[in-house]
Amino acid sequence: MDPERLQRITTRRAELDKLEGQLAEHLAEVRAERDELAVAERVLERVSEQLTDERARVASARGRWAAGQ
Repeated sequence: MDPERLQRITTRRAELDKLEGQLAEHLAEVRAERDELAVAERVLERVSEQLTDERARVASARGRWAAGQ
């Protein structure tokens, strides 16, 4: 077996192993951020719904108050 080729193969495998670790770490970070954004999206939707409901209640109360004037 050619020792130079074997060394090149070994070196390349080590490079790929390192890259795989980096990519796995990056993928974990991306997934965590995506999960955080999904939570933020749900919170924003809930707050928006609550704000819409509160605005409707205020408008209704103003209407009842104005009608009583």
